[in-house]
Parts: sequence; C-alpha cells; structure tokens
Amino acid sequence: MSTPLIDLFSDTKTKPSAAMRAVMAAAEVGDERAGEDPTITALEARGAALLDKEAALYLPSGTMCNEIALAVHCRPGEAVLCEAGAHIVGFEAGGAAALAGVMLEPISGTRGMYSAAQLQAHLRADNLQAPLQRLVAVEQTSNLGGGAIWPLSELRAVAQVAHAAGLATHMDGARLPNAVVASGVPTADFAQGYDSVWIDFSKGLGAPGGALLAGSKAFVREARRWQLRIGGAMRQSGIIAAACLYALDHNLARLAEDHARAQQFAQGIARIGGLSIDVATVQTNLVYFEINAPGWDAQKLAAATLAQGVRLCPMGLRRMRAVTHLDVDDADIARALEVIAAALRG
Repeated sequence: MSTPLIDLFSDTKTKPSAAMRAVMAAAEVGDERAGEDPTITALEARGAALLDKEAALYLPSGTMCNEIALAVHCRPGEAVLCEAGAHIVGFEAGGAAALAGVMLEPISGTRGMYSAAQLQAHLRADNLQAPLQRLVAVEQTSNLGGGAIWPLSELRAVAQVAHAAGLATHMDGARLPNAVVASGVPTADFAQGYDSVWIDFSKGLGAPGGALLAGSKAFVREARRWQLRIGGAMRQSGIIAAACLYALDHNLARLAEDHARAQQFAQGIARIGGLSIDVATVQTNLVYFEINAPGWDAQKLAAATLAQGVRLCPMGLRRMRAVTHLDVDDADIARALEVIAAALRG
C-alpha cells in the first residue's frame, strides 16, 4: 500500500469531507442565473451579513471576484494602487489588463502590506497625461507576505486616505477568515471601510470551490452584469453553495488548528540545518522558508520530498512555501519535517 500524500502545496488542495458531501447531495437547487437557486440566495444573504455589506454575489472563484471588482470600480485606462506582491499583480494571468483594462500601480510594502503614509505618497493630483487613480486594493492575509495579517488600524487608515482622495477601496479576502481567527477581530470590522470585499471557501474552509463578493447593492448589481459577461453564472450551483454554508458552520473556528500546525512546522524547520526561517513572522497557515544548504534549491528540494510523499511549493530559486489545512494533521507535520531533514542529509 502506498503512503498517502502529505500535501502542503496549498490550502486549495483540501477535499470536501464526507459530511460536506452529504450536505451537497441534499442541497435544494434551482437556476442560479435566473435567481431561482435558494441555496445560493441563502449563502449570499449570509455572506452580506457576515461582511456587513448591503449585498453579496456568489462567484466560482476568488480570482473572478477580484477581476469583477476591478471592472466595476474602474474604467479602462484607470489605475489601481496595490502592494507589489498582490495576487492581482502576479497570479491572475494579466486579467486586470485583459478584462478591466486597468493599470496596476504597485507599492513596495513590507510582507505584502503598505502603510497609509506610503499610499499617501503614491497619490497624485489629476493629470491628463497620467492614468486616473481610481481604486486602492489590499490583500488580507498577504500571501507573498507569508500569511501576514494587516492590522485593523492600518487597514482603516489606508481606507481613510483612499476615500479622502476620492478613490474606492477593495479587499482581496482570500484568507480573510484566517486573519479573523488568528487576530480575534470580527470579519465585519476588517471589512469596514472597504467598498468591496470577498472571502474564499476553497482554501482553509475546505469547500470544493466558490467565493462571495460583497458591497453595496449598486456595486453587486453591476457585478452581476460582469458575472454574466464573463460566464460566471452556473445554473444549479447551490450544490457548491451548500458546501460553503457547511464550511461557515463547521470550518471557521477550526482554522486555529491550521495556525497551530503552521507554528509547529515552522519551529521544526528552524531546527533543520540548511534551512532558515523567522518563526515570529508565521501568523496564520502559510509558512515560507529559505534554503541555504549548498547544492540545493527550491525545485530540487520539492522533487526530493515529493518522491517521499511530501509536496511543498517552490516560490522562487531558494524560497519555499508550506501551507497547513484541514487535511493535514499533527502526524503529517511530524512526518513532513522528517522527510525534509532526511532529504537535506542526503
């Protein structure tokens, strides 16, 4: 019998549990595109309440949430200010330019976050020769920042600077639930001050797909137009929405377990020669570490550990990422550390 894969590549690798599958099988469904799917309607209402927004829209993915938000807030040729490592910059196949026709103006922050003062410094007076700055975007938590949590005070300060300058605000909340559980700050408090915000269900919450984009009624109405325009309406998608509702009921609080295992993993990495990590920077479920062992790089280590049943995610020449999630337990963490250490010993 082969050893089951310990998959630390991403929290998108989670699979729906038997209980979640049972809820999906029993879901009441209808034609989502015609507004007739009761499970979709229930999820959208619950998401709007959770985020304290007027309305919410179910979409197949978080990337679609980002791209639709950019298209609704902006017109072609306008500019979006965001952190240099934001998901919309490097991980959405150029969608910002191809779909919304916007320019991205990156701000070089620290661990995926920039300050209100940095934002203020990047704002400019209206200039006919420059793109009109229209939107300010943040990512909570920051992926390339190692799962770093934007402090509530800084988020609010950023929103205040943006609104004072007449710009709209958008929050990429792919791992917002992780920030909520790790910090104890309510979801609605993090979302306050952001004209649009979304949460993902296919990562730590363990659903097979789906995300909710929330904002004002006017914003969501226009987002629905974009949903149809780019093929995001899925008919009887209440089957997936049922999994998302299950996730909200059963998988939110347990994110704390993923964070604890990320700490356990980070502390183990710190004890392995040839690797380096700042354990104090691990706040949620993302663990980034550097490889400095002679003759090793991220691709080589990933191949060596995969051969022994542990999948890691190379994030550059010598940078590696491991992500804890509901399909990884304490024994898996211990085994993964053993495999990594053994690989480096040769």
